Amino acid sequence: MLYRLAAPVLFTLGPERAHRLAIAALKAAPALPPPTPGPLATTVAGIAFANPVGLAAGFDKDAEVPDAMLGLGFGFVEVGSITPRPQPGNPRPRLFRLAEDRAVINRMGFNNGGAGAAAARLARRKRRGTIGINVGANKDSPDRIADYVSGIGTFAPLADYLTVNVSSPNTPGLRDLQSEGELAALLAAIAEARTAATPPVFLKVAPDLADGDHERIVRAALDHGIAGLIVSNTTITRPPLRSAQAGEAGGLSGAPLRDLALEQIRRFRAVAGNALPLVGVGGIASADDAWARIRAGASLVQLYSALVYEGPGLGTRIVRGLEKRLRESGFSSIAEAVGSE
Repeated sequence: MLYRLAAPVLFTLGPERAHRLAIAALKAAPALPPPTPGPLATTVAGIAFANPVGLAAGFDKDAEVPDAMLGLGFGFVEVGSITPRPQPGNPRPRLFRLAEDRAVINRMGFNNGGAGAAAARLARRKRRGTIGINVGANKDSPDRIADYVSGIGTFAPLADYLTVNVSSPNTPGLRDLQSEGELAALLAAIAEARTAATPPVFLKVAPDLADGDHERIVRAALDHGIAGLIVSNTTITRPPLRSAQAGEAGGLSGAPLRDLALEQIRRFRAVAGNALPLVGVGGIASADDAWARIRAGASLVQLYSALVYEGPGLGTRIVRGLEKRLRESGFSSIAEAVGSE
């Protein structure tokens, strides 16, 4: 309710400025404990999650407020994307609210302060709650595979899981790493660099895939020890939209992505079965959305854009709604519900 009262004022600010104010407020707020395991507690890829509702990468790019977000009820928080070297990202304006469509377009371009600063920040935390770290490549890197290997090595001691992000549409050529030869080379290099102390590694993929891509990506992931797929990043497609800024370049997220992202979960589940856990992302704004993603095959879900319109209590509301749906369904655990549609 407080957020709904404040939202009209926040929406008079540019979206990037409003986001920085939100980060500042979270840093200044009293620390709250992470959620405790309850009826939705689950284990995925050997990692314990207090609940399956997570914060997607992109909100906390520089790992400034992971514990504050855990304190809002999220079962896990993914920070990043973080590149080896600092980079400013693309020119502004690069973030757009599409309020009539409950959507966001961004072309941020992996703006972040670099791995060194983020690692130092994360090393100071008390390691309560489940944290994922999303790594990317610098835009001007002469060797992007080396950037990912560097990120894995830097953040392995600090993360419960790591995410290799090859699906942002806002770094030129990055999605080429999803092609057959390049993906195999990338995942092979990561597998070679991993040690017994490296946490599980997830791969984040785009929703804009062609026939045959799902089988190829699943095969490469299984061949190289990837622990799960995060499905999906933002889309470069444009369904019918009403907002004046609908024509802006960049990745589209929020409500218009929901059906496409749900279909991609179904397609990956049909290929991978139980062999590869899936994390559902894209257009999740309610417990119904999260429950549909779980029943389609996602072991975990993440959200971000919906927070712009629903406020910081959304994670907790979805958790409560999922608890109700679990009771009503007759399933004894979230794991039982996964893929049950």
